Amino acid sequence: MESEAVIATRGLTKRFRGGQLAVDGLDLTVPAGSVFGFLGPNGSGKTTTIRMLMGLIEPTSGTATLLGRPVPRAARAVLPQVGALIEGPALYGFLSGRDNLIRYDAADPAADPRTRRARVAAALDRVGLTAAGGKKAKAYSLGMKQRLGLASALLQPRKLLVLDEPTNGLDPQGMREIRSLVRELAAEGTTIFLSSHLLDEIEQVCTHAAVMARGRLVVQGTVAELAAGARGRLAVTTPDTADATRVLKELGVTGLDVTRERVTGELPPGDTDLADLNTALVRDGVRVRSFGVERASLEDAFVALTGDGFDVAG
Repeated sequence: MESEAVIATRGLTKRFRGGQLAVDGLDLTVPAGSVFGFLGPNGSGKTTTIRMLMGLIEPTSGTATLLGRPVPRAARAVLPQVGALIEGPALYGFLSGRDNLIRYDAADPAADPRTRRARVAAALDRVGLTAAGGKKAKAYSLGMKQRLGLASALLQPRKLLVLDEPTNGLDPQGMREIRSLVRELAAEGTTIFLSSHLLDEIEQVCTHAAVMARGRLVVQGTVAELAAGARGRLAVTTPDTADATRVLKELGVTGLDVTRERVTGELPPGDTDLADLNTALVRDGVRVRSFGVERASLEDAFVALTGDGFDVAG
């Protein structure tokens, strides 16, 4: 239902000077209460979309609403209910982490100065920076700066949190902590819109996802639906890999890959009876030790949908 959408865009398009089409006719619906993963390789249009949603840049055409209000027109009315971390936080290096947050909060006309220090302390605690709160921000690592940016988005209760690559620069432990914080916030009723190029991040914390490629929306839906939409790979364990590969190829299995005593491949389109494949292998004298279809991951779905791999280094 449209009224349940915390973010909705219709035909949202951004063309930069010089004609580059960064976002092309985006129709996005983010349900209330979801942890929504906005997924795509670097350069796919994710940050441009977020900048339009936050009223930082004007769309070339199309519309967007946040919490049911049009942006950028109603941005000033709606943004106090939205916490955002976009392209890393802008920090004053000469101030401590705590003083950076105090300054952020003081710039927010909706913030109550009487509760400022208590709210800053609570936000530092939530992101694991209490001990480092008195340190100058210029001494912070990239991961600590990212946590401080997240703390700034948590100074007030928010209906919506928009996080652009929130685990950028974090070590695996820090990533786990931020993911568990995202789950906590969602359990408290905050809708979270999280962009990432890390598929496992989306798979672990998100309820819904949208996949972007080259400025266009490829697909959106629940994470379970997206992964289910990709066909899992057939996997056969056998010492007779050469014979198994030959038989499976004759039966229409494609993309065959052999590692040690294991053959994997893409099932042919249509309703393939797995029992028939297994019978054909055995009939040909192939010793089958295990046979089945592996569960598709979001990565399989992404590759199937876009034909692209993922630039995970970025």
